[in-house]
Amino acid sequence: MSGIVVVDQRSDWPVDIPGIEVVTAWDYLTQELHTRARRLRVYNLCRSFAYQSSGYYVSLLAGARGHKPLPEITTIQDLKLAESPSIINDEVEELIQHSLARIGSSEYVMNVYFGESLARRHERLARALFNQFPAPLLQAKFVYRGEEWRVDSLGPIALGEVPASHHEVLFEAARDYFARKRSPRRRKEPSRYDLAILVNEDEKEPPSNARALKLFEKSAEDLGFDVEFIDKSDYGHVAEFDALFIRETTAVNHHTYRFARRAAREGLVVVDDPLSILRAANKVFLAQLMERHRIPQPKTMLIHTRNLKQVAAELGFPCVLKQPDSQFSKGVIKVENAAELKDKASDMLERSDLIIGQSFEPTEYDWRVGVLDGQPLYACRYFMAKDHWQVVKRAGNGAKVEGSHETLAVEDVPPQVLKIAVDAARAVGNGLYGVDLKQFGKVVKVIEVNDNPNIDHGIEDLVLKETLYRRIMEYFIRRLEARTRT
Repeated sequence: MSGIVVVDQRSDWPVDIPGIEVVTAWDYLTQELHTRARRLRVYNLCRSFAYQSSGYYVSLLAGARGHKPLPEITTIQDLKLAESPSIINDEVEELIQHSLARIGSSEYVMNVYFGESLARRHERLARALFNQFPAPLLQAKFVYRGEEWRVDSLGPIALGEVPASHHEVLFEAARDYFARKRSPRRRKEPSRYDLAILVNEDEKEPPSNARALKLFEKSAEDLGFDVEFIDKSDYGHVAEFDALFIRETTAVNHHTYRFARRAAREGLVVVDDPLSILRAANKVFLAQLMERHRIPQPKTMLIHTRNLKQVAAELGFPCVLKQPDSQFSKGVIKVENAAELKDKASDMLERSDLIIGQSFEPTEYDWRVGVLDGQPLYACRYFMAKDHWQVVKRAGNGAKVEGSHETLAVEDVPPQVLKIAVDAARAVGNGLYGVDLKQFGKVVKVIEVNDNPNIDHGIEDLVLKETLYRRIMEYFIRRLEARTRT
């Protein structure tokens, strides 16, 4: 995807950056060359974003033309409301207090150029502001009131208002921004679409191992994607892509959900989409969803402080308690008696007003069926860890022991397992899911639906091999092409 810097006058931007063309706002708005251009990043550095000004129309029409503007028209509108404290998220609020703690005056003005600040100590705050309000040039004014710093105003600044003493920093920030993760690739053909894969290199138990990520990248490039691996610092870049694939463990109160929500709002094809994260991340919701769709599950009870005494009679012992947002066997415990039930459930209910209780139904293994777009994709049997009732056994020191695994061809999976897995996934959405099930002869019950299933090289791909990765990338292509036709 090529890029242009749009300014009111060519002399406004005297910097030559490889791969970036300088275009006037009038030319961008009126010349057919730009009207019909495809796959274009538009960096809007006009002097004003006032309603119906040329700067306003550059971002507005860039969206209509299918280009990727910075700032987006939605960002321009958001910035008009930025003086409201409610629009600054908690993470940014904490950074404001920390970053400005040693400022001696009661007011402070900070300019942010492409996510960078002149002062090194404000780098994290500058990046966070840019991530929330992705605009090339921002100015934030802070005031100290009531023993804390508050945002007095936040908005775009005109290129002509940047002090001459800041120009060197501005131009260097622009060079870094344009070059970041965008080095030329050797490709036989131009890419059809841009795909971002969100990862976290520090995550101890990521949903895909390094080899799997490479295979996703290769499959995507073979289908015409230009692929970039991004991390949580790249929130401000999301709108520059056509699709987002989240390969970091998702949660609702987490940057992964914010990435998914922003990507969906900007029209990207997203896996995991924000609605799937909201639904699958909460076991209370899943339990009610399975009940409504009459999908079999172990005997299930919504537990709260007022019915805790009824759990023993309803579920018996042992039974299983689940924290609503538990993941990877964490927050899922087995209780053996009434005293243990009271102790563990009371602890969980301090963090959530509702928790899940289920009858304990032991099996030698759990099924995991991967479902993509309402169709079974892969199937595994995960065996219980030795001398344990779960697939993963965790020690108090953080060590874990996992049971063995077996990957099967989908056609070798019992039809009832496939049917119930697909039914459960379709109840959640049409993306990519991992459905965990237990089988007792001909009886099959859903344990949970995961919106962010593990796909590791050497486990889930043992049968399909590279075809598994290609099918997931083909899903993105189908969705993108369908949007193009629409």
